[in-house]
Amino acid sequence: MERTRIVIIAGPTASGKSGLAVELAERFGGEVVSADSMQVYRGMDIGTAKISVSWRRGVPHHLIDVCEPSEDYSAARFAKDAGEKIDEIRARGRSAFIAGGTGLYIKALVGGLCDAPSGDRALREALMAEAEADGAASLHERLRAIDPASASAIHPNNLPRVIRAIEVAMLTGRPISEAHRGHGFAQAPYDTLKIGIMAERDALCKAIEERVDGMIKAGLVEEARGLFGRYGHGVKPLSGLGYKEMAGYLNGLYPLGEAVSMLKTNTRRYAKRQMTWFRKDAGIRWFSIGQKDDIMGAVEVFLQRRA
Repeated sequence: MERTRIVIIAGPTASGKSGLAVELAERFGGEVVSADSMQVYRGMDIGTAKISVSWRRGVPHHLIDVCEPSEDYSAARFAKDAGEKIDEIRARGRSAFIAGGTGLYIKALVGGLCDAPSGDRALREALMAEAEADGAASLHERLRAIDPASASAIHPNNLPRVIRAIEVAMLTGRPISEAHRGHGFAQAPYDTLKIGIMAERDALCKAIEERVDGMIKAGLVEEARGLFGRYGHGVKPLSGLGYKEMAGYLNGLYPLGEAVSMLKTNTRRYAKRQMTWFRKDAGIRWFSIGQKDDIMGAVEVFLQRRA
């Protein structure tokens, strides 16, 4: 049986992925499935740079605003939800374009996930409390003691992944790195074309600066204040990029100008981490956002290719 063909548009934040996905979907009769771990949450619009309805230009978008910030959403759930949307898109005779910068979500979709237990909320909360009391570095050293391979692969500041690795080790009695090696992410349910959008460093930094300035003008502070008022400060998504910086400002820890500067710096660092992740994928074909004719040509050849 012929595998479903999907096109993935990946790359760092502010590189132009969302707009490109719309253009590709318009040209080739497709729909967009978001692969962004933050845009799944309702109400988190400005801080996650969700593409507006007007910018979607009538192209259907999926897996945006599918749950509350108080809910858990994982790579496994994304793979399941995205798979269902891809099946529905194919049934309509259209093409699916997966666009986003969450590398783990994309990896889960195209390669499957290793066999690991679902999250334990009480354990995660205890580990988070430990990190808050003793620091993220202390928790990372704890991970190093039980799973050196994962500790070497996970940055100490990437608290969610550190906690997840410790959680799996505690729940299963074996390191998550062993499960990853055993699985190998070898499943291939889709025939996939991966398009990577690379950006020159200075241009990307400028785009990030402009994006953050635009967020502030659009009301990021007010959005964050409303979300913290509704959900509190202990909700995991609200510790993410854009909201953690605003939290410090709203709590009087530093002025708005400093919060904005921190957000720009943290976004640049996040973009660098994204590129580090995606560069490890030898299957990605890299283009600049200005090479749209080449991208369109590659997608056309892929979608029209005989099985």
